[in-house]
Amino acid sequence: MRETIERVLPMVRRDQLVVQELADETLVYDLERHKAHCLNETSALVWKHCDGKTTVAEITGLLERKLATPIEEDVVWLALTQLRRFRLLEEESVAIAAMSVSRRELVRKYLPAALALPVILSIAAPTAAQGASGCPQGQVRCGAGCCPAGRLCCAGVCCAAGESCVGGVCRTVQILD
Repeated sequence: MRETIERVLPMVRRDQLVVQELADETLVYDLERHKAHCLNETSALVWKHCDGKTTVAEITGLLERKLATPIEEDVVWLALTQLRRFRLLEEESVAIAAMSVSRRELVRKYLPAALALPVILSIAAPTAAQGASGCPQGQVRCGAGCCPAGRLCCAGVCCAAGESCVGGVCRTVQILD
C-alpha cells in the first residue's frame, strides 16, 4: 500500500471550473455542480501543484518552502481528501480515498501550526433563475415573499392550493360539464 501511495500523482479537474486566484485564497466555481469553493492558502497551494506530475512528498516540500514552516505529509493528504470530496480532482484515486486524515487529529497533533491546515469552504450556488427570484427551488417570487411550490402569485398574494388568478383575484375555478 505504501508503494502505491508514494506513486500518487494528483491532478486537478480543469473542465467546467471557473478559478479566481486572490492574495491568500483561491475561489473555484464548479459550473457542473453549481457549487462555489473557497480554498485557503494551504489548500490552494496543494491544488495548484496537483499537475499529475508532482508527488505528495514533492507537494509537501513545496509547501514547506512557500509557507516557511515544517509541513507533514498528513497536511497534504487532508487537502487532497477535501479536494477529492468536493470533486476538484480529475481522477478518483484509490490511494487518496484510502488516506483518511481528520482535520481534528491534525489540529491536536500540530496545534502551533494549525493556521497552515488546509481549509475549503463550500456553498451551493443558486441557479440563475433562483438567484434572480431569491426564492428556494420550486417557489416563485410574490410581493415581498415567495409562494410555496405549486401555488400561483396573484397581484402580490399567494393563492391557496388549487386556486387560479382571475382578474387579479385568487379564485377557485370549477369546470362545468
